[in-house]
Amino acid sequence: MAIIQKIFKLFTSLPSIIFGIVICAAILLIAIGIYRGGTAISELLTENKTLKRALTNLTDENKIGYAKVISQTKDANGTVISTTLKFVETARDNELNQILQRQYTIEGDIVHFDALIVKFSDKMVMDGKQRSMYLWRRVYGEKMTPQSGFAIEESGAEPNRYADLLKELPVKNRQVFWSSIWELANTPDKLKQYGITAIYGTVTYTQLRQGLIYIFRLTSTGQLYPEVIPEF
Repeated sequence: MAIIQKIFKLFTSLPSIIFGIVICAAILLIAIGIYRGGTAISELLTENKTLKRALTNLTDENKIGYAKVISQTKDANGTVISTTLKFVETARDNELNQILQRQYTIEGDIVHFDALIVKFSDKMVMDGKQRSMYLWRRVYGEKMTPQSGFAIEESGAEPNRYADLLKELPVKNRQVFWSSIWELANTPDKLKQYGITAIYGTVTYTQLRQGLIYIFRLTSTGQLYPEVIPEF
């Protein structure tokens, strides 16, 4: 703290003109950093042919994972107090390959599964056809707020399901892509500029029961829904 105070006194003791120049220079550096960050994602999404080729390899998502009840506790009246469930995400090229596995305990038996859908325009891919991807966000019960839900994927991180998608890009470009995709969800006015037709959240919820498997499917139009089948 003492060092900071000394630095502040040093700056304030400078002639007003020099002090103003220093402040302007600091603001300029910050602005340049922001500009470069925006330019980096703009160039990556609009001009990078390697990225466009990777997005072209996206196929229509179908079966993307499943959830099943491990155990449930009930009160004397048979009302479910809590549900412990296993959540599994499967690989794009092999639905038998589990790439993510989580376990959650939720109050009650109605559980919400929250995902982010990203749709790319036909200009973003090599074959001129629209593509979309999804990013799992969180799981929460009906007695919880979404903000207090349990995270599935870390915001800004590369999702396990798409780890191979951008493998030809340098690590720095991959980091820029994923962090920007998450951030663009909060700045919809920039979507068209970057060749993205939509980023929106979707939530599906269901009442979970033991002995059933809830298979998550995602349609080509971005609709997420669970298919319920008996446990094997």
